Amino acid sequence: MSCASCANIVQKKLTAMEGVEGADVNFATEKATVELSDGAPRLEAMNSQLEKLGYRLMEEETEPGMETTDRTHAGAPEERKAGEEKLKSLRAMKRTVLLVLPPAILMVAVMLYGMLVRPLPHDIYNPVAMIIATIILFGPGKPFLKGVSAFVRYRAATMDTLIGIGTLAAYTYSSAITLFPSVREFLQVDPHTYFDTAVIIIGFVLSGKYLEARAKQKTGEAIEKLIGLQAKSAIIVRDGTEMTVPVSEVRRGNLLRVKPGAVIPVDGIIAKGTATIDESMVTGEPVPVDKAPGEEVIGGTINKQGSFTFTAMQVGSNTMLSRIIAMVEEAQGSRAPIQNMADRVASVFVPLVLLFALLTLLLWLFIGSLTMGFAAALPLAINSFIGILVIACPCALGLATPTAIIVGVGRGAENGILVRNAEALEKLAAADTVVFDKTGTLTSGRPVVTDIVALNAEPERSHILQLAASVEALSEHPLARAIVEAAEQQQLQLLESPEFKSMEGFGVSALLEGKRVQVRKPTVEESALPSASSLLAEGKTLAIVDVEGSAVGMVALADTMKENARDAVEALKRQGVKVIMMTGDRVEAAEWIARQAGIDTVMAGVPPEEKAERIRELQREGRRVAMAGDGINDAPALAVADAGIAMATGTDIAIAAAGITLLKGDIMKVTEAVQLARATLRVVRRNLFWAFFYNIVGIPLAAGAFYPLFGLLLNPAFAGMAMAGSSVSVVASSLWLKRMRIR
Repeated sequence: MSCASCANIVQKKLTAMEGVEGADVNFATEKATVELSDGAPRLEAMNSQLEKLGYRLMEEETEPGMETTDRTHAGAPEERKAGEEKLKSLRAMKRTVLLVLPPAILMVAVMLYGMLVRPLPHDIYNPVAMIIATIILFGPGKPFLKGVSAFVRYRAATMDTLIGIGTLAAYTYSSAITLFPSVREFLQVDPHTYFDTAVIIIGFVLSGKYLEARAKQKTGEAIEKLIGLQAKSAIIVRDGTEMTVPVSEVRRGNLLRVKPGAVIPVDGIIAKGTATIDESMVTGEPVPVDKAPGEEVIGGTINKQGSFTFTAMQVGSNTMLSRIIAMVEEAQGSRAPIQNMADRVASVFVPLVLLFALLTLLLWLFIGSLTMGFAAALPLAINSFIGILVIACPCALGLATPTAIIVGVGRGAENGILVRNAEALEKLAAADTVVFDKTGTLTSGRPVVTDIVALNAEPERSHILQLAASVEALSEHPLARAIVEAAEQQQLQLLESPEFKSMEGFGVSALLEGKRVQVRKPTVEESALPSASSLLAEGKTLAIVDVEGSAVGMVALADTMKENARDAVEALKRQGVKVIMMTGDRVEAAEWIARQAGIDTVMAGVPPEEKAERIRELQREGRRVAMAGDGINDAPALAVADAGIAMATGTDIAIAAAGITLLKGDIMKVTEAVQLARATLRVVRRNLFWAFFYNIVGIPLAAGAFYPLFGLLLNPAFAGMAMAGSSVSVVASSLWLKRMRIR
């Protein structure tokens, strides 16, 4: 497709077909998503209609012999095939440019010489220029002539139509006065021709197309990099024997070996061995992670150190990397609401330009003939007609939004920020309020031991922890695991117990070294003790340790704040965002975490069913709200918020309800996501401004609106250069996002 109008033509044609329920065609990615009903036309039938207009659909296919539920990333084989086709096309375009650009540059030099130094000898120059123009127009310029043919036969007007009509008009007029001097005498015009204009326009437009295509290819590098992360082979261990197989043959449950320096082929759980794994390509985190048996590994990440075996749990399109690729592709191909305006303009732009160019031609001939004579008005009319058709190309308008979205979404994926669609990115950019869930979002989501307090001279605090952990080791309570882990971190030896009792709603007890030890809730009197009340004021949970009925100490537990939560909150505040914490937890615990994080507004004790309503209340106040959460109870609020942000460490329901997912649950990524979204939308608006401004100024200049007052008239040859430059500049502007510093 050569311009945004092409995409609109294909989309309208597809939508009009019987059995097609919907179609979305993206000019920047050159992809169409078509929703078909039962009895819909097959691909061949759709292509029979599109090929008349010069377009063709290629269906994405999976690799042979693979099931759709158990294969490598669906788009990868076709993506590679499409990438190869684009490279071949790019090389062909380069050869064409190398053929047509030298004569175009030569023509520019000759034209400037004739204008500035000495008039050209037309009896010699015109025949030579005609030969060159004929070769260029009917050779490299053939696609533009096909655009004219499609317009005449099917009323489908694109950028190629504009260029084709303009260059054909210049060539036809020039050929007539060169081959038939009597025509020139009849029109009473000088022997000036526009062969050079036709050659220069084709040369620079094709050069612009090549530079645009090359730049557009860079916008999709994120997908190519992600696909390149996939392992090509895997080592399967069967009956103690290792064999190397293509990764497509790996099935769930297979035991695989990974050697140092190798790419992990699929997602799984380590069975034996330890490793240090670089997960930066998937999560954006630069520090390698130590892994031990029982821990998860992600396909596409790199084993930096150690050898291990692991059990394959997710293979093919179900791996995290494949899901990331699918999400990034979908987001890059989606349409941002801000793009709708540009699409509406582009859909009627070309027909309006054709009409305007024709009216300008007629006005110059009519009014110009009355004021300056027909012979003087005709060259100006032709100049204006050709100049309008050439400079009014809607390429920049069509590329303004999608190229920025493609680069922005890709940049996010490289930094562990997965965007579901362009609309989510646009809404996040507009957010002025971020509401954080507490547990699992601002905090780690699991309790840890924070304090150990002795209530009398004996025993020591380490012994209090040892007693508590020895009792809790036999319990299934969530807090019990935190106490046991704290003892294990201090390398305390747990005491064996021949007897264990659970007192529901009160605590647990065990017989340790012949003494009855209880771990229980504090009484009202114990809660009033200064040492206890200060801990309770911080929102911590207390467990009293009794030995033979006498309280000897207490253990305080809390869900601790993530280490970079305060930095994230402060960074959001610097960006002018109001930060709110909303949680179902009790007020004391919520306010303690809020003070640590630097959050001023707290909504505590909010039940799950009310979270969405609290978001609506903020929206009714005129706020544009982004919600960050990770739990099932956050899903309704994430769906109601203008922009939902889910932690990848959270539940699948929360991730499904959100428009943006942050890998590894890193809260600092919320700040980075807002920064990226705002930068992307700034680039979109900048691109749209220059695309509109370019046409608003360029078309009147080409039409000769400034000629009566200032003598300014845009030469069609320079209009071709300007048009090519506008498209390239828009893509280059979008590529700035690749170099932008995040955080």
